[in-house]
Amino acid sequence: MGHWWERNIIEPGKLPLLLALLAFVLTFLITRVITRLIRAGKGPFRNISGSGGVHIHHVVPGVVLTVVGGFGSVAGDGHGFGALISAVLFGMGVGLVLDEFALILHLDDVYWSEAGRQSVEVVVVTAALVGLMLVGFLPFGVNDLDDEELQDRGAVMATMGTNFLIALIALAKGKARTAIFGVVIPFIAVVGAVRLARPTSAWARRFYRRRPRARARSWKRAYRHDRRWTGPSRRLQNWIGGTPDAPPALEPAARPSLPPGPSRPSDPPERR
Repeated sequence: MGHWWERNIIEPGKLPLLLALLAFVLTFLITRVITRLIRAGKGPFRNISGSGGVHIHHVVPGVVLTVVGGFGSVAGDGHGFGALISAVLFGMGVGLVLDEFALILHLDDVYWSEAGRQSVEVVVVTAALVGLMLVGFLPFGVNDLDDEELQDRGAVMATMGTNFLIALIALAKGKARTAIFGVVIPFIAVVGAVRLARPTSAWARRFYRRRPRARARSWKRAYRHDRRWTGPSRRLQNWIGGTPDAPPALEPAARPSLPPGPSRPSDPPERR
């Protein structure tokens, strides 16, 4: 174990990245636990308000920690105790910021709404990408080139450009996660690029418009995929980030009152 740690973490200089990843994940999980306790009214935690009753979201200290940790990492030489502290601060800051990614995206407090699920998705994808980089996968897939190939800058640029283009095709087909992971692992981007596009994607609107069979197959495949994976995905997100609030029920519209009409003569008396 000690040999593996020295060879794969210490020697390549990945200890700051590992600490940043751990701080990022732990900060996100602890933050979610605290916010769920606040939501349930349990424990000693309460929302923080500034002067004038302004609610201070935890994205604010997250930005501060990200700035401090980021500039501390840039100012250092990447070694020593200061680099490790900067990495931890940066990871904590990113965890707090991305926990409220949906709030930043929508410019609204959607933390416990259906739109707030985007924060959990972004955190999971970010942690997975950093984990891949930690185990040796670098963006654009050029980490497998040997020293002789690395000297050929043309080959490196062609590899990067081709992989990036394939990832863009996967993104145009409505497969955002596949495209993101495909930037790191080229094979994933190829799979997303050769398969049918999502029916609502830009690729489908452009190339399936006059291909009814392809459009029908796309809708059928998307329906089967969503039916199989939407439920487990939502349960996992609820387990990690908490169940969002139910949307408010729409109140029935009040019937407009009719203006008073002309008086009608009373009905004639019934005959007996």
